[in-house]
Amino acid sequence: MKRVITYGTFDLLHYGHINLLQRAKKYGDYLIVALSTDEFNWNEKHKKCYFSYEERKHLLEAIRYVDLVIPEENWEQKLSDVKEYHVDTFVMGDDWEGKFDFLKEFCDVVYLTRTPEISTTQIKQDLQK
Repeated sequence: MKRVITYGTFDLLHYGHINLLQRAKKYGDYLIVALSTDEFNWNEKHKKCYFSYEERKHLLEAIRYVDLVIPEENWEQKLSDVKEYHVDTFVMGDDWEGKFDFLKEFCDVVYLTRTPEISTTQIKQDLQK
């Protein structure tokens, strides 16, 4: 079984997120999503989420491409996750291009093109107008 992992906040879930998850799943049989916790988002990313971790987790678990949701609690856990979950392919959006190349010694690293016309940041900005 080929295992794939991706990371993100997945707040205000939209079709760009679904596109990413669908394309990530094509790299293997089992997709793990490491979902940023509320504490990690606030303390490290300086983001406040509209939906709580539990609500975002519940939404992700309802998506057919997602097999497992785990908490992302810090920047450093990626290598330990790759090892613990026997990951074959690490997938991220291309806005992170090159940032996770250090994982190539343990698994394939793929950067997927983002869906250009949608982002959570854009949705939040549009709602403030």
